[in-house]
Amino acid sequence: MKINLMLFLSSSKDNRESARQETMMKTFESTIRPVKGDIIDDPGFDPGFHNGYEVVKVTINYTQNECFVSLLPLVLELEKIKLETYIEKLEANGWRYVTKEELVSR
Repeated sequence: MKINLMLFLSSSKDNRESARQETMMKTFESTIRPVKGDIIDDPGFDPGFHNGYEVVKVTINYTQNECFVSLLPLVLELEKIKLETYIEKLEANGWRYVTKEELVSR
């Protein structure tokens, strides 16, 4: 089954009007499907923020043999590294940006 991990990031360091929010996704094939409450670990996650993210929602599409796994959102309040640096680390480990249009079309 195709597993699509969804991670929602935002930085509260800036004021509310200019706060940055991003959605990232990592896709892979697996015979193991995550369930709500599981903790997902990934080399792209920075231990300064998390050792892993909790699964909060799983949506399964058996017709397309895929599922979407929403991870607990991350709000960076005490930024040990900048949000841009964290996103670069995610991208280097197979994560990519997801546009709002792409989210709506699913």
